[in-house]
Amino acid sequence: MKKNKAIDWKNYDPNDFYDELIAAKGKPRRAATAITDYLGNLGSEEIQARQQAAELAILEMGISFTIYSEGENIDRAWPFDIIPRVISLREWENIEQGLAQRLTALNMFINDIYNDQNIVKDKVIPKYVFANSKNFREQCRGFTPPLGVWAHICGSDLVRDKDGKVYVL
Repeated sequence: MKKNKAIDWKNYDPNDFYDELIAAKGKPRRAATAITDYLGNLGSEEIQARQQAAELAILEMGISFTIYSEGENIDRAWPFDIIPRVISLREWENIEQGLAQRLTALNMFINDIYNDQNIVKDKVIPKYVFANSKNFREQCRGFTPPLGVWAHICGSDLVRDKDGKVYVL
């Protein structure tokens, strides 16, 4: 079995791009030191082989999501990166606050639609946008679930800007 060549991070420079693993030329971020050491020892060929194996497994298991577009439902394999996203505790606490805020806003929005409809009265959105939706349930008008929780599961996107700040969409 051929030994993979180790990755030499000293020659890697992220330049102006925010890299989640490497802060500056050859210098791993403090929270990512263990993973960069591990990946460096694996070597790029082994990392690529493991990524391809993971993608094949996802495809064979049928792990996918559907993109709903005009008249078409397109299944796509779930994107997966074998290199974990390392998030420091401080950064996670900020993300957690953003996720909680997003979920609170979502539940308040749904509650308003089924109750006071201030979003319509204030002309933020016209009533037909939700009233004509196949997912709108007229039977829920006037109802508020326990603790005001309409959405028990929420999938939020996270984006990172060029300076490394994470935003919850």
